[in-house]
Amino acid sequence: MLTVSVEDLGNNVILRCAGRIVRGDEAVLLCAALRHRGRDIALDLARVDAIDAAGLGALISLQAAGVYLRLLNPTNVVRETLRVAHLDSFFEIDEQPTSSMVSSRLERAATAV
Repeated sequence: MLTVSVEDLGNNVILRCAGRIVRGDEAVLLCAALRHRGRDIALDLARVDAIDAAGLGALISLQAAGVYLRLLNPTNVVRETLRVAHLDSFFEIDEQPTSSMVSSRLERAATAV
């Protein structure tokens, strides 16, 4: 089962995924990402323990639909699956949220004070 929580950072969104991005569950990710189309989207994959061809297909489909994805903190299993499928260079992969996302969050917090 896949769960996706949303961290809204203004123009940026982090979708924190937990579980398995596999056939039958990938629709959860597709729906969450498409709701935020037009914004910078990062997928935090630190709690994803499996991804299959359908999950990879969902990521590729989002890119093809014009949703630019940045993959954050992929587990070793996810990283290896991306490597075997020759998709590790297709996606931008980071270990931490990007500086623009962190800056956006800090700016919002400073404005709220």
